[in-house]
Amino acid sequence: MKTGRKISGGRYKKPKKRRLTGRPGQVRTIKLGDRKTKTLRTRGGNKKSISFLNNIANVTKKGKSKKSIIKNVLETPSDIFLARQNILVKGAIIETELGKARITNRPSQENIIQAVLIE
Repeated sequence: MKTGRKISGGRYKKPKKRRLTGRPGQVRTIKLGDRKTKTLRTRGGNKKSISFLNNIANVTKKGKSKKSIIKNVLETPSDIFLARQNILVKGAIIETELGKARITNRPSQENIIQAVLIE
């Protein structure tokens, strides 16, 4: 048989070569604390603002939004250990000045925290 061929005559597909763009992104955790941000250069020369620490959320109630200070992270459905460390992720239940709220965006990808009031 020829090299690189199956017994049936079909050829073996070579595995894809590793590329820089195929790498997984860096995991960023946003903790509760005084606001600390950074601007990164992304692909194509665009800019992305990321945050390391944040304590302000835009809380929405009945279509109206208001800025509110985050007091504590109460629970995180995706991982219980994240709530103990006060890490802000999508779906986390936070305690704000206005009451309990659920984070609706991904704070690790954006510079702000959006939340909806839970009644």
